[in-house]
Amino acid sequence: MSNITTMTSSSIFFQARCEASKHNERLSSREGAEEIMGIAKGRLYRIEKGVVNPYPEEVHLMADLYNAPELRNFYCTGICPLGCEMPKAVVESLDRISLRAIFAFRELDKTEELLLNIAADGVILEEEKPDMKKVIEKLEELEGIAQNLKIWVKKNL
Repeated sequence: MSNITTMTSSSIFFQARCEASKHNERLSSREGAEEIMGIAKGRLYRIEKGVVNPYPEEVHLMADLYNAPELRNFYCTGICPLGCEMPKAVVESLDRISLRAIFAFRELDKTEELLLNIAADGVILEEEKPDMKKVIEKLEELEGIAQNLKIWVKKNL
């Protein structure tokens, strides 16, 4: 893969294609990948270079073709303006995801207690707002762990 700039080589789309080319030689060239996906000549170069954003349909094609479900999360959390508040997922090993999940599960009792105390009267008082923020942060952490696990499963099963 010649003519690779630093900007291109840091692209998640480029990296996913390179990884996939280990299992499908046609993906070792942009032209081969474009042909398989049925996208316009030169479009993949512009996507990998960061000149244009891919369309959601192209992200789905690349994610499936490259066996890189993390591309969907990257697109939704980093490119799509509607998904900017979604948890960003990363590709991690199963043991790392499991350890993070177990640790988060152990802290759920504290989170449950906080939420019950806040919700008991049906009103969030001013002094309860910091605790509600902690509850939301814990739920977001769990959401991120769940996203990472889903990506791992899609990638490996």
